[in-house]
Amino acid sequence: MPSLRTSSARPRRLAAALAAAVALVATAGGTGSALPGGAATGAPQAAALREAMFVGNNWDGTADVIAARGDFHRIGRVNVIPDKEERLREIYLNPVKLAFFLGVRSGPGEGHDQFVDDMYATPDGSSMVVSRPSFADVVSLDLRTGRINWRFPVAGYRADHMAVSPDGTRVAVSASTADTVHVLDIGTGREIGSFRTGDKPHENVFTSDGLLWNMSIGEVTTALDAPWLDWTKGDRRITVVDATTFRTVRVIDMRERLDAFGRGDLSDAVRPVAFTPDEKKLYLQVSFYNGLLEYDVTTDRITRAKVLPGNPKTDPDRTTWVNDSRHHGLSMSPDGDRLCVAGTMDDYATVVDRATLQEGPLVEASKPYWATVSGDGRSCVISESGADRVTAIDFATGRRVASVDVGDHPQRVRLARVPADWIGPSGS
Repeated sequence: MPSLRTSSARPRRLAAALAAAVALVATAGGTGSALPGGAATGAPQAAALREAMFVGNNWDGTADVIAARGDFHRIGRVNVIPDKEERLREIYLNPVKLAFFLGVRSGPGEGHDQFVDDMYATPDGSSMVVSRPSFADVVSLDLRTGRINWRFPVAGYRADHMAVSPDGTRVAVSASTADTVHVLDIGTGREIGSFRTGDKPHENVFTSDGLLWNMSIGEVTTALDAPWLDWTKGDRRITVVDATTFRTVRVIDMRERLDAFGRGDLSDAVRPVAFTPDEKKLYLQVSFYNGLLEYDVTTDRITRAKVLPGNPKTDPDRTTWVNDSRHHGLSMSPDGDRLCVAGTMDDYATVVDRATLQEGPLVEASKPYWATVSGDGRSCVISESGADRVTAIDFATGRRVASVDVGDHPQRVRLARVPADWIGPSGS
């Protein structure tokens, strides 16, 4: 029990408490939003941070940092491949690595190298952690200098989607050719654990009950895309593990659930997903489907399906759809009332009422590839990979409210916090 202090110490305690409160407000940036990888706790004299969004320009090898609300203006840009020459030299000297490198270029890269898939900020906002598909690694980049803090080569030959733990200290990354998810210490790059998945692990999601979900999508670069050839795509499943021990606690085969729901015609390759705020329902996109499915986590069954409009200009030849995508990008408003859907191959995005599954206006967009939520929770932010821009759509009205130009082929967009005075790495 602390000892009693004299009245002369009371002003000092009040001053210290006031200083701590001011520092906390500055660190939070006054945003009021909950972010994975938010301000560090318990750190003395934490630097003031501002809320932002990371936009990964996959073919550029850059990441734009934009405002997380308002006009979403660009704040700065980071080169995420400062070690490009070194990595290429390493690849060219290894025939196996070179074969996979060229395979990524000709397959999922659509003729381009894939230099950035996913990005998150460290809890203190000092660094950006990036998965780089063509280089098969994850790196941490110092936002002040642009230099690499650490590098983690993943198993196999391609790095893919990531997720950050609720406390911001761990990052999970899919090693897509090794059917493995690595979990790393976000500050040091040290591997904490790993687990096996289905074929071609893709999306990762941490949930508040201490679990980590991974969705494997199988082979998406083959031309065996006819519905009757769906079985050739491999072992596609949701693997749920304990986020501390990484032991598998549940495997969900959507093939069985789709068949039971009467939709044996749909692929069981789960693409982007969105949980309700209470994490009792999961909304998901699957390969080749212009719509979404509702899955009840508690009862373990699909409960609803929603077909969204197809664009009459969309080529019906499924082999022309990028990596088996039809729609790829899904997010939910913070209150859980609305879903935002990126209609990738149909060139639109739309806000869907979750109660009725009725879509709103179709907002024209050029190959939208991702959907997330703005810092204030009012807008859905999509990446228009075909137009090199990101666009914000108001959840309430379903209308476009802002667009901002970014680099070549933006894909993942993530909320983050960066130093309040940051405008880009020094010398950039």
